[in-house]
Amino acid sequence: MSRASAVPRTPREQRLSAWWLLVLGGLALLVGGGVGWLPAVTEGLGAVAVSAAYSWALAARTGGRPVIAGVLAAALGLTALVVDTQTLRTGAAVMTCTVGAVLGVMATVPARRFLACVREVAIALVLAGGAAVGAVGYGPTISLARFEYAVLALSFVVVAVLVHRLGAGLHGLGRRGLVGVVVGTLVLAVILAYAEALRRYGASSLVTSVLDTASWMLDTLGGVPRPIQAVLGVPALAWGVYMRARRRQGWWLCVFGVAATAPVANGVMNPSATLLEALLSVVYSVVVGLVVAYGVIRADLALTGSRGARARRAEERSAVRPEPSRTRPLL
Repeated sequence: MSRASAVPRTPREQRLSAWWLLVLGGLALLVGGGVGWLPAVTEGLGAVAVSAAYSWALAARTGGRPVIAGVLAAALGLTALVVDTQTLRTGAAVMTCTVGAVLGVMATVPARRFLACVREVAIALVLAGGAAVGAVGYGPTISLARFEYAVLALSFVVVAVLVHRLGAGLHGLGRRGLVGVVVGTLVLAVILAYAEALRRYGASSLVTSVLDTASWMLDTLGGVPRPIQAVLGVPALAWGVYMRARRRQGWWLCVFGVAATAPVANGVMNPSATLLEALLSVVYSVVVGLVVAYGVIRADLALTGSRGARARRAEERSAVRPEPSRTRPLL
């Protein structure tokens, strides 16, 4: 094709290409500095690049000011590197992982069919994983449990604030959305309470049994599914994007999608686990979570009168609620 006949790229396409270049370049600097191919300082610079790119993307997706958000994130990251205190480095890592977890949920689009739900879950987790890998470049010193709770809590708060606008406020919940939010909150509370009680106060025989099971799965399968992802995060995100193709209240279910994206950072940050183990744990969590999501979606369709393959196909054709594309602002 001649140069004259080439179609010029739009400004949006140029910005998207620049974003990918910044993210991939930042990850390349991080990996190069981490394995010794490049000077050690490039590892931190790669982390700053990833933080700036993700903050820019989240602001652009949520109708904020991308340039200001990207510059501010870069300034905070550089400050953490220059001042070089563990508090600032850990704070920058938490910020990056939180932004990645939130962006993973916000970057999803409505899914008319279940296979599209699988695609959206995969995209959300890949985005969260990129931010988690980038955060490693800050070299944080963490308590794994505190780091996990901090990222999860901050992600929930940020997504809830955004969804309050996207979901037409609390009055936009509706009966189905209210049931989903109440059940999701109870499941989250039970999982966190059980995990904390098991870690601190559990009977030795029960703790030993759980640890033995986890060790067997790690040795045999190479990874252990995380309950918060498999039971809550992945099903909520898949069901949420499925419902968003039909009703705005699906956004409220997507709030619990950060229970799928936020724990990705914890797996990457875990010094006792390899990246392969962290990846396999996410894969197993996704497989279990999608099975749960499929059952929930089918039950939802049955309760609303869409029984049988023909009724489901008709329901899918009628799911035409519009939303902006993945690379356009939601607000």
